[in-house]
Amino acid sequence: MYEWNEMVQLMVDWVESNITESASLIQMSEQLGYSPYYCSRQFNQLTGMTLRDYIWTRRISRAALELRDSDQRVLDVAVKYGFSSQEAFTRAFNKAFRLTPAAYQKAPRPIPLAIRQEVFSPYHYLIKERDKMSKVHLQPAEIKVEFIPTHKFIGIWDISVTNYGDFWGNGHSCDEVSGTLESMSNHTLPGQLGQTAGWFYQNGQKGYLYGIPVSLEYDGPIPEGMECREIPESEYLAFFHPTFDYLKDNSAVMSTVEEVAWNFDPKGMGYVWDEGTKQDYQRHFPEGYGYAVLRPVKKI
Repeated sequence: MYEWNEMVQLMVDWVESNITESASLIQMSEQLGYSPYYCSRQFNQLTGMTLRDYIWTRRISRAALELRDSDQRVLDVAVKYGFSSQEAFTRAFNKAFRLTPAAYQKAPRPIPLAIRQEVFSPYHYLIKERDKMSKVHLQPAEIKVEFIPTHKFIGIWDISVTNYGDFWGNGHSCDEVSGTLESMSNHTLPGQLGQTAGWFYQNGQKGYLYGIPVSLEYDGPIPEGMECREIPESEYLAFFHPTFDYLKDNSAVMSTVEEVAWNFDPKGMGYVWDEGTKQDYQRHFPEGYGYAVLRPVKKI
C-alpha cells in the first residue's frame, strides 16, 4: 500500500516542479514509469480529487500569492500559470475565491488557497524501510531563552483535544484552515514561522491551538471560524532540534524534544512556568527550521 502513497507523492512533487509549465499527464507518467490511467486512478483514490483538478487548484493558488506579493499585471500572472487569457484567469479565480484577481491584488484578504498534498508520511516510510533502518542518532534538544513581544494570534482554540492528530480529527478541515492561513502568511509576526500549533490552558484544562501569530497592529479581517486573541509579551524557554529529515527522523526528533520540554525544571535557570494567561507554541518545519516546543516563563 505504501508504494501507492510514495508514487502519488512523486506525482505531487512533479506537479509542483512543473506548475508553470504546459507539461502533460503523458510526460509525467513517462518520467514516473506508470501508465497515465494508473497515475490518474491512484491520485484520485489517495487525494479524493482528480489530478486535473489538483493542478488547477494549485496553479490558481500559486498565482494568487504572486498577485498578493508583487505588482505584476494580472495578464502576466495569468499567462505564467497557463491560462489562455486574462478573462479565463478571472473566471477561474472568481470561481475559486469569489472575487476577481484585480480586486484581490488591490486589497488582499484571507482566501482558501489549495495546499500542497502530503500522502507519503513518516509512517509509510517506516513501513517501507523497516528492514533497512538503523538506529537513529539524534543530538540532544537545545534549550534557549527567546523573547516574543505582545502580539495577536489568529486561529482556532480547541479545548477538547491536546494534540495535532486529534485536532484535525475533531471537525477542523486541515486543507481549508491551512490554505486560508497560507493566504495570510504575509502578515506573520517577524521572527516567527507562520502557521503555528501549540497548547493553551483554560480553567486548569489543557487544549490545542492552530493558527498564525501576527503583529499587535494587525486590524485586518479574521477568517470565518477563527478568532483573534492578544497574547502578552513573554520570555519563553525554547526546546529545539535543528533541521532534520522529516520522513526518516520525525517521530524520534519530536519525542526527543518533548521529553525534555515537558519534564524540565526551569528553576535552575531562574524561571518558573507562566502558562496561565499565555500559550505554548509548537514549531514544526523539518527542512527549513527543525522542531521546537516553546513554553512561557517568568523570572523567580
